[in-house]
Amino acid sequence: MTGNKIARALVLFCACVLSGLALRGQANAPQANETGEAPRIVIGPGDVLNIQVFDTPELSIEAARVSQGGQVTMPVLGIVDLAGLNAIEAAQRIEAELRKRGIMVDPHVTVAVVEYSTQGATLLGEVRGPGVYPTFGGRRLLDLIALAGGLAPSAGKIVIIAHRSDPRHPETVLLVPNAQALGAQSNPIILPGDTIVVGKAGIVYVLGAVNRPGGYLIDNGEHISLMQALTLAGGWDKAAALSKSRLIRKVPEGHKELTLDLKRVLNGKQADVNVLDGDIVYVPMSIGKTIGYEGMQAAVNAAQTAVIYGTVNQP
Repeated sequence: MTGNKIARALVLFCACVLSGLALRGQANAPQANETGEAPRIVIGPGDVLNIQVFDTPELSIEAARVSQGGQVTMPVLGIVDLAGLNAIEAAQRIEAELRKRGIMVDPHVTVAVVEYSTQGATLLGEVRGPGVYPTFGGRRLLDLIALAGGLAPSAGKIVIIAHRSDPRHPETVLLVPNAQALGAQSNPIILPGDTIVVGKAGIVYVLGAVNRPGGYLIDNGEHISLMQALTLAGGWDKAAALSKSRLIRKVPEGHKELTLDLKRVLNGKQADVNVLDGDIVYVPMSIGKTIGYEGMQAAVNAAQTAVIYGTVNQP
């Protein structure tokens, strides 16, 4: 073997070793979501690929449609499985197959994704305009929410992103509550084929002898206490029977009703309790207090009428 051949053999050997180390490093590398980087775009069924084998046009193909099984059919080489690979990994796979089948000794392949089967991302849940939105230009989560017209009034803080590259491990993002915290907002890149679901906020109903009865939104994953829920409802009426309040909660068996003594809670003699999504807090009226207040109001009205009548009829 001549000196040039020995040198060339050493170079090829070193290249193979380095390539093997690189592939091993990629296999052991953390997932994109763990490092905070954008998830990679992988080749999926229906995508169209441009596969070029350097200086060998007879082995190249400009519009290879990926089958439902993630395979493409190339001239001479035949069927190659590219499912779950990105463009660089697909090129490496084709090079390996060309060498393995004895078609080429040192192939150089490039793969470009000409068309994605899903050109946009699907945005669902509590947004004003759910639908499929384009993801070209490196659009991020907040960009797509803005394209959808913003969040709906019933939106919660939790957003789930299922990346096409790894649908079994969805990414959870918490939306910041105000503009001051915008710098800490996680705003991942959204890629073609991703699915985004904006969660719905929970709701607690406060009814009965309160100043503003109705349903009040709470963020899923967070808890508010019973007294906080009553504060949202503007507090209780002066004729409320606080000691006979009830908490109605949905359970697998149906509904469970608990009697609460809010007087003891107010006096610190009983611990406050957390309310959950779907809970109903009912504060009844006290009949005795109602009659008493109505009688007092009638007496006040009569006194005011007597004063006015006497003033009008004075000589």
